[in-house]
Amino acid sequence: MNQILSNLTASITELKKHPMATVNGAHGEPLAILSHNEPVFYCVPAKTYEAMMDVLDDIELAKIIQARAKEKEIEVDIHAL
Repeated sequence: MNQILSNLTASITELKKHPMATVNGAHGEPLAILSHNEPVFYCVPAKTYEAMMDVLDDIELAKIIQARAKEKEIEVDIHAL
């Protein structure tokens, strides 16, 4: 059995019958869509999704920063630029 990572759930049947009512019923919270009591996907509001993408971008940038911090430093003459 898969873990459900949301406080709110709806069945895929319910979503098919009343898509916007189901999504609006979550009042902006993430919603796990279940099929046979197993999560098959999550509905998240656009603002939440955008925030998640920002966090993932920050994580990737942090990895790049950490990798570059371990590289050998190169001296650069600012006047040569």
